[in-house]
Amino acid sequence: MIETPALIGKRVRLEPLSRDAVPGLVIAASGPRDSYDYALVPPDIQGMTSYVDDALADQRQGESVPLVIFDAVRDEIVGSTRFMDIVYWGPDEGVPSAVEIGSTWLAASAQRTGINTEMKLLMLGYAFEDWKVHRVTLKTDSRNQRSRAAMERIGCRYEGIRRAHIPALDGGIRDTAYYSVLRAEWPEVRDHLAALIAAHAPR
Repeated sequence: MIETPALIGKRVRLEPLSRDAVPGLVIAASGPRDSYDYALVPPDIQGMTSYVDDALADQRQGESVPLVIFDAVRDEIVGSTRFMDIVYWGPDEGVPSAVEIGSTWLAASAQRTGINTEMKLLMLGYAFEDWKVHRVTLKTDSRNQRSRAAMERIGCRYEGIRRAHIPALDGGIRDTAYYSVLRAEWPEVRDHLAALIAAHAPR
């Protein structure tokens, strides 16, 4: 099982997911849900408990590192994200070679606040600077223009569409849009994210 420490910024704090987070996650998911058309975000305690249990089971299998997103200013849970699709290219299976950042959702109240931008800075920084991965993947349903715009805004490179990739949440078949950041691109992306955060900071 792979873990990360808490990742702490000025606006956001990321902590390892646990069952203790379920009530806070349900509250975070209880606002407007129009941004969840392409994300699995259970609306009730029973569904969220299963969601968390499944994420923790994946972590025990070494498949993901699920995290709780906190608004660090208000000290309240505002969503969840995870490192996933963890790949090892060499003999050392303690340190990933490539990962995906995904299964991300935010409370409506936390969207367009700068939280997502700083969260990506923290997660990409940990992946490239602590794990020293070669690649971070981000992907989404090709119809999810909001998510795609967010990925492009933070500096991810568009790679293309994988057609008829997986079942979609609406019962159809999903085409998936792929984005990535490579290790060589990280310094430029890091500086870009820092500039976005600075521009969003209160004056």
